[in-house]
Amino acid sequence: MVDVYEKIKEGERGAWVSIFAYLILSALKLSIGYLFLSSALQADGLNNLTDIVASVAVLIGLKISRKPPDADHAYGHFRAETVAALIASVIMALVGFEVLVGAARTLTTGSGEAPQAWVAAVALACAIAMYGVYRYNRDLSIKTGSQALMAASKDNLSDALVSLGAAIGILGSQLGLPWLDVVTAFVVGLIICKTAWEILRDSLHRLTDGFDEQELAEIRGTIEGISGVEEVREVKARVNGSQTVLDVVVEVPRDLSLVEGHDIADRIEAVMKDKHQIHFVSVHVEPKN
Repeated sequence: MVDVYEKIKEGERGAWVSIFAYLILSALKLSIGYLFLSSALQADGLNNLTDIVASVAVLIGLKISRKPPDADHAYGHFRAETVAALIASVIMALVGFEVLVGAARTLTTGSGEAPQAWVAAVALACAIAMYGVYRYNRDLSIKTGSQALMAASKDNLSDALVSLGAAIGILGSQLGLPWLDVVTAFVVGLIICKTAWEILRDSLHRLTDGFDEQELAEIRGTIEGISGVEEVREVKARVNGSQTVLDVVVEVPRDLSLVEGHDIADRIEAVMKDKHQIHFVSVHVEPKN
């Protein structure tokens, strides 16, 4: 179990990287966007401010999930990750809606002005920097198995695309279409809301004990191939934060001893850990009818 908690601790690095990146980029985008009249860059900077909150929520969730089981948390605190992602998604959705309202108001009043062309270079540089953060967090989430960090990496990628869109809007405004920058800000709001919805949907699915059917079928197939297992009667799984909790009922030959049946259960647990990275496995062995 030590390696599980160590991986969660390792995942905290990704949250810190996101926080520092968003602090720098949001300050840069908001100041330049305000001074040089870029609605898209301001909206992008506002998005990054909410991402700071989301990253802090992920960091707190990771820290809480590292707490060992106690009297009233027999399965540990792993779901703190999911709760943090849920809170962050709600905050993102609220700000995304505000960006949409602001962009629509600016577009209808016709107050959009063309920012200077060099501002597009700032947005493009920010997009490249955020794409680097995305790659770092994505790889780290795969290594550690952290679903919260994977959600954060998806947010990083959407931010990179948002900054790229802002650059396109700014360049387009130089072609005599100043409203294009405002329209891009509207697209930014849509992307924020879309990302928030995806994280919210995934979090709710996990909190209500939803589990991917294809992955469950693969787990069943693995168990069926283990020596001594006559039949897999039942396989149930749920996600507890970044960890999977698995309950298995298998049938074995009736003439096996209690020790032999226990050995089969141990093999199932070992294979689940090695092949599917599942550390929480409960196996119930029954005689074949």
